Amino acid sequence: MGTIKSSPPGVELRSGVQSESIRIKFMYRGTECRETLKLAHSKANIKYAERLRGEILNAIAMGNFSYTKYFPDSTQLKKFGLQSRQHSVTVGDLLRQQFEIYERILAPSTLKSYRGILTTRLLPQWGDTMLSELSPAALRAWISGMGIKAASTRQVLIPLRGALELAINDDLIDVNPLDRVRLQKTLDRDAYKAEYEVDPFSAQEIAAILGSAQGQARNVFQFAFYTGMRPSEYIALRWDSIDWTGFKAKVERSRVMGISREELKTRAGRRLVELRRGAVEALVAQKQHSFLAGGLVFQDPATGEGWDNTQRLSLFWAQMIKKGKVRYRNPYQTRHTFASTLLSTGANPMYVAKQMGHTDTTMITRTYGRWLEQEGGVLPDLYLKMADGLKEGTA
Repeated sequence: MGTIKSSPPGVELRSGVQSESIRIKFMYRGTECRETLKLAHSKANIKYAERLRGEILNAIAMGNFSYTKYFPDSTQLKKFGLQSRQHSVTVGDLLRQQFEIYERILAPSTLKSYRGILTTRLLPQWGDTMLSELSPAALRAWISGMGIKAASTRQVLIPLRGALELAINDDLIDVNPLDRVRLQKTLDRDAYKAEYEVDPFSAQEIAAILGSAQGQARNVFQFAFYTGMRPSEYIALRWDSIDWTGFKAKVERSRVMGISREELKTRAGRRLVELRRGAVEALVAQKQHSFLAGGLVFQDPATGEGWDNTQRLSLFWAQMIKKGKVRYRNPYQTRHTFASTLLSTGANPMYVAKQMGHTDTTMITRTYGRWLEQEGGVLPDLYLKMADGLKEGTA
């Protein structure tokens, strides 16, 4: 495209080192005003600028020109006693707007997490801050002062980043100030140390834990040890998802805050888990409690209903751990125990990834790399045996 050297009256073509812009001039309240449009010097853009200037001149002549409507972030507004939108919007306004969107699209558990972040960290810190005052320097100082791990920091920043993206979409700001914050240069080295350690149970510890309980509490955790399923997955398991012929469990839903949802953490989470001996034995023992009802497999022993959430499950877990005199680790370590055991006994990492609900081996090798090199599992042979030989009397 050839260079455009001329422009209409009141329209100026400006060029920087790496960019072009168009500036329009007009008189308003006895003052010459110049406003820059971030547009390249194309014929269409120049024509647009000419029309815009004409529209502004007509509005001024008619007495109905609104400077804030046409140029909401202009530096000229203060001169005329006007206020830009950027200076009238708080970060809290944007956070609340973002949260209204979250309420429509997020799962209950995620919504609960973000609500906690909103009320305990974001609103107390930034709720009354004007959007115009939110600078990268202020953000860096706040982030480094929180004193939390890098992963937790990223979680806190998700709703804030979303709120600031709304501001960009509404033309309140041109750049998200968080884009100029690099966590690697803001957080100290300790923030990147693992905040959650894979700490599997030994065979003796598992025996002590399961031996300290009976009935439904024992059944649900024995099943967890022998399948590697997530807590939200096995408390949502239904009897019609059990394949007694092929000895598999279909993972197709999760249960959070008492609600079973046809949604899983990842797309790969929808899978078939092979049932080993210990898992089948747990299901057989559980039959007397819930099989005839045909709904959820596992029930809260105290209510006779499905587990409302994993927090409730954790209460029974803590009692079993204490009674079994085992060093405390949370229930999710049953999943890590399953994965590390299979890997240390030579199982194919891709097979383990599929059983765990991962699309590839990235997470497996990063999380359980040291067990890939070990010989011998932490659990007895029974743990690794499939359900063959248990077919009679299980259906």
